[in-house]
Amino acid sequence: MLMPSIFGENLFDDFFDYPFVKNEAESNGLMKTDVKDTEHGYEITMNLPGVKKEDVKAALKDGYLTISATSDSKKEEKNDKGQYIRRERYTGSCSRSFYVGDAVTEEDIKAKFENGTLKMLVPKKEEQTAVENKKYIAIEG
Repeated sequence: MLMPSIFGENLFDDFFDYPFVKNEAESNGLMKTDVKDTEHGYEITMNLPGVKKEDVKAALKDGYLTISATSDSKKEEKNDKGQYIRRERYTGSCSRSFYVGDAVTEEDIKAKFENGTLKMLVPKKEEQTAVENKKYIAIEG
């Protein structure tokens, strides 16, 4: 059963307030990404609200930069007698991948996580075409 929304807010937003459960439009900015093309490279800014630095991982494999985040939250509310009124636990993860090219290495990428925002600088590198090295076979005779 769908519940009515009041001023764009769902009545149960506080009850089901987990960033990984909602769809992307309602995710409160989770993993919303801006990619800015600059003269020297790309600036990637990604919102990761409620995620700690140690729960964010960035990996580079086969020219793809993959950023993943995990969240583990626990909410408890007790009354005056110490009895639970509400107790919730949630664990979830999400990731995004970007093709940056095979010429970029882990050492080239600079990353900084501050106040729930991940900023990465990925340099532009042109992939160099392999130069064909001709090897000759010695012919005896």
